Amino acid sequence: MFTKIRDDFGETSEEERKIEQLRTIEQGERTCDRYVQEFKKVARGSGYEGRPLIKEFKRGLNGSIRRKLAEAEEPPTTIGEWQERAVRLDRNQRQSRIEERMLGRNAVCPRGNTQSRGKGSYGGMGEQIT
Repeated sequence: MFTKIRDDFGETSEEERKIEQLRTIEQGERTCDRYVQEFKKVARGSGYEGRPLIKEFKRGLNGSIRRKLAEAEEPPTTIGEWQERAVRLDRNQRQSRIEERMLGRNAVCPRGNTQSRGKGSYGGMGEQIT
């Protein structure tokens, strides 16, 4: 939209460029920490603050993080809280995924949950194990 306006009406101001960037920036695959850094850089000079700034930050966040923060017992209310808690949640999610992958490769049944294959038990193909 802004590109069309710029093409139709000429050069835009620095503030208008910042607003265009702010309205299109997204976290994507990068860490939330990197998203916050870029968001802050773009937000400076955009004229956005308060609720409009929070709205744009939330829009660009990955959906799972945005939903978890919005559904929290005490959701963030300031841009600083949104950014700090989003970074923390993103780090936790990434660490959890790493641990899940590691546990999946090295999964070991706990002692109490192992099946006994003692005398009289049956194996996988219906054969009796003695």
